[in-house]
Amino acid sequence: MASGHDGPDTGYLLYRELAGWWPLISPPAEYAEDAELLTAILDHTDRPARSVLDLGSGGGHVAAYLADGRSLTLVDLSAEMLAVSRQLNPDCKHVQADMRTVRLGRLFDAVLVHDAVDYVTTEPELRQVIATAFAHTRPGGIAVFAPDHTAETFQPGTGAGGGSDASGRQASFTERTSDPKAGDNWILAEYEFTLRDTDDTVRVVTEAHRLGSFPRRTWLSLLAAAGFDAAARPGVSSGNDVASRRVLFVARRPDVCG
Repeated sequence: MASGHDGPDTGYLLYRELAGWWPLISPPAEYAEDAELLTAILDHTDRPARSVLDLGSGGGHVAAYLADGRSLTLVDLSAEMLAVSRQLNPDCKHVQADMRTVRLGRLFDAVLVHDAVDYVTTEPELRQVIATAFAHTRPGGIAVFAPDHTAETFQPGTGAGGGSDASGRQASFTERTSDPKAGDNWILAEYEFTLRDTDDTVRVVTEAHRLGSFPRRTWLSLLAAAGFDAAARPGVSSGNDVASRRVLFVARRPDVCG
């Protein structure tokens, strides 16, 4: 499932009043394989990325794996998710802002847009996010986009996950993904969350999320239009048994000539 960011103009309960359950719903350990691939990309550029901007950082589970030896700035729209991330990543800078429009006035060695970009469902908004990434990437630096789905790789499926903590809280979820209208740029993810608190009270919450699913050619065209040299490469398959093969878009901002 998406890494913990609520997207433009949404008010999903998962990233608001349920944010405190995020480390149990989607435990940090589930991000280790993804982070290993991202670390390899960041470390094997012309100049290893030491300053990283994470757009749509959510609960900070990806950032926790990337912080060693790097300076991270984490941007998310949800104040509640940023509060969760601060507990896990106290040494990172946290900024509440919209990844479509934020401008921090500085450049980074790398910009990461993990699967929070799934909550962008229109091409104009995707263009805005890419423009934000370009505006913050130093010449010669890279931006990495890691959507859960592209139009070519999406397959309807089901999944489940969850975890517990030392206090005795338990959380689990089931997920069903579908494409209600073939040929558009979005899919539907339907969740059921079961939350057991320390006093054994149980709450069940259902929620449907609309997620982006753009064709690869759209991604590459918009990245090129923004000024990036971009390529698609295989990513880590999304977890929780949902049938989808990930694609990463690795985009380099050209060096300044002369």
